[in-house]
Amino acid sequence: MTATMDAADSVRREPEPDWVSCGRCRMLLYGKRFTRSAKVCPGCGWHSRLTVRERLDALLDPGSAEPVEPAGSVRDPLGFADLVPYTERLDRARRETGLEDAVQVVSATLGGRPVVVAAMDFRFLGGSLGSAAGEAIVTAAEAALAWRTPLLVITASGGARMQEGALSLMQMARTSNAMAALDEAGLLTITLVTDPTFGGVAASFATLSDVIVAEPGARMGFAGRRVIEQTIGETLPESFQTAEFLFEHGLIDGISPRSELPQLLSILVGAAATPSEGWADGVADPVLRDPESLSPPGIEEVVRRARVPGRPTALDHVANWTDGFVELHGDRAGSDSPAIVGGLAELNGLPVMVIGHQKGRTTEELVRHDFGMPSPAGYRKAVRLMRLAAKLGIPVVTLVDTPGAHPGPEAERTGQANAIAECLRVLGGLPVPVVTVITGEGGSGGALALAVADRVLLCENATYSVISPEGCAAILWRSSAAPAVSAAAQALRVGAKSLLSLGVADGVVPEPPGGAHRDPAAASTLVRDAVISALRELHGRDGEDLVAARRARFRRFGSAEISPTTRETVK
Repeated sequence: MTATMDAADSVRREPEPDWVSCGRCRMLLYGKRFTRSAKVCPGCGWHSRLTVRERLDALLDPGSAEPVEPAGSVRDPLGFADLVPYTERLDRARRETGLEDAVQVVSATLGGRPVVVAAMDFRFLGGSLGSAAGEAIVTAAEAALAWRTPLLVITASGGARMQEGALSLMQMARTSNAMAALDEAGLLTITLVTDPTFGGVAASFATLSDVIVAEPGARMGFAGRRVIEQTIGETLPESFQTAEFLFEHGLIDGISPRSELPQLLSILVGAAATPSEGWADGVADPVLRDPESLSPPGIEEVVRRARVPGRPTALDHVANWTDGFVELHGDRAGSDSPAIVGGLAELNGLPVMVIGHQKGRTTEELVRHDFGMPSPAGYRKAVRLMRLAAKLGIPVVTLVDTPGAHPGPEAERTGQANAIAECLRVLGGLPVPVVTVITGEGGSGGALALAVADRVLLCENATYSVISPEGCAAILWRSSAAPAVSAAAQALRVGAKSLLSLGVADGVVPEPPGGAHRDPAAASTLVRDAVISALRELHGRDGEDLVAARRARFRRFGSAEISPTTRETVK
């Protein structure tokens, strides 16, 4: 660790107490053991606050941290004094912490990869955001920009520093502009929320990161709990503004215990790294492109196989394909949808963004994931992840398996049609490779929202249609009887051979005999190899060329020159 950090750690360093009391459950804890466990209570999981030194030692590769010194800032711009002059408060905070201000900036490595870190220390005037703290955040962002590395911000703050008046308020815009510059440069930003994170920090750089992770129980919000209760005259629930509350409402990507943070952050930083050489070597392309090579079973059997719960789900595929996957959650607007999952992963050494519909194998799982029928929040989450992939310059892989978008009244009230339309528009214009595999049911616009791709592949027993056979039979045949449903499925041409002939699918991924549910692992490996082969073909293509070709592909559907026998024109 650096000399600066050593000095901070040595200031007022008192002997470690033999026993400490948990701040939540009041369990008596042996001091040295509590410290060794990163100050997490073994009984209730309460996470005690850490100093900057403790925080960086716990997260970063040993010995890798080097200080990044911010420029000087105004000391007491208002000549402020309350019960104690501001200058005296500053001097006391510096003596007690050994820090110049509330934010420490270092360059370091995390999992062997470079990163710039701006870490807040709540001991310094409650981690408040003043001119010096704002300068430190901006310095960290500028260092990340200069060195082309990810930025990790670790927050702990009560809000803006009142003693600096309007200049403190200006730090919100100052730091937000610095984060915007990293967005424009395509650099990954991560926020680790620790307890507490409030006010101007929460309403600026803390919530502008690409990925927001919180420690269990960490609180974050704009207004504090007491202020809100006094304003509305109501008592808020105990969980209000906690990490768990934020996660439930789609405002953060995840919650991670302190012991798991180094690995999680390492995977995230790695997802923005340069692809490993030879990431596609040795992978044979299994995709079938000649309709005549397919001998499907009857259409009723195809539809049945497409819906069998034992088929690999999106999360099954990700688990089979990758060693590291960080699922990202939330639409950042107050909700999440478990029917769409997505996140950053490395596929054979190639960083990718994987987004897919998620059903489940058991009834419990199906219910928990809304039977794979996304609400608007799911599609808005997907759009957020698509845009992140475009920012980082990494491919998007989408896995489609849904009966359709959620048809409920709440979905309509919250903008289902608009959410799907935005998916179509954003996905169609992404300047990165996009590969879609329809792995089960491809139901209507709810499926197409994730399928505006450069390469659209279909599993051998998957289906893709404007409406379900049952829905079509009920409307046009005015019957729900099996013969009508079968006739509708046949007429809609929902199977792989027909879709390949029509050019809607670019290729078909074979399945194990009898269907993917008979051997899910083998089925998943075939899909993986198909995806890698498609990405190998698209890798290195110019972003503008990709968008132009993708739009041209979909422009031709339904044009007069296309017929089932001239599918080459579609490709």
